[in-house]
Amino acid sequence: MEIAGLLIQLFLTFLLIGAVSFGGGYSMIPVIEREVVHRHAWMTLPEFTDAVAVAGMSPGPIATNSAIFVGYRMAGVPGALAATVGTVLPSLIAVLIAATFFRKVKNSDLIHKGFYGLRPIITGLIFYAALTFAIGNGVIPTSFGSIGWETLATLAIFLVSLVALTKYKTHPIVVILLSGLAGAALFS
Repeated sequence: MEIAGLLIQLFLTFLLIGAVSFGGGYSMIPVIEREVVHRHAWMTLPEFTDAVAVAGMSPGPIATNSAIFVGYRMAGVPGALAATVGTVLPSLIAVLIAATFFRKVKNSDLIHKGFYGLRPIITGLIFYAALTFAIGNGVIPTSFGSIGWETLATLAIFLVSLVALTKYKTHPIVVILLSGLAGAALFS
């Protein structure tokens, strides 16, 4: 595919993602995955998982960082720009429109109920993204006959991280660093 066509495709794909995704970057990950991995085959699931991991550890919104990563991988800096503009343009337009009418709707009961109704689907999308990554990376095995030491080690890192975050309220950066060190030590 020629570069101009690829740039247009990146822009339109991420424009669609930005237009239909609500609830923040993590809830956009399943939509980005479907487009990038399954529809366009720009990346494999493990490559996409690595991209999201890098995007999540980088400063800024994870969805925008993911768009930059995918766009750059496909078409360099122009691809990163096309994907990023596509991702943020719908939100920019929506925020400008919302800001214009904010005073009129800020006390609307219907608006409050509508946002309250969006919370379960946002939680579901985030859970779906986590489950897809866990299955795709062997954290959750697809068959119990294929459980090896790598799967058990990955599950152990996951469970220790989860306990550290929830029970001991360990700072996420500390958990990320220690998990990375554990992974390097176990899988080297």
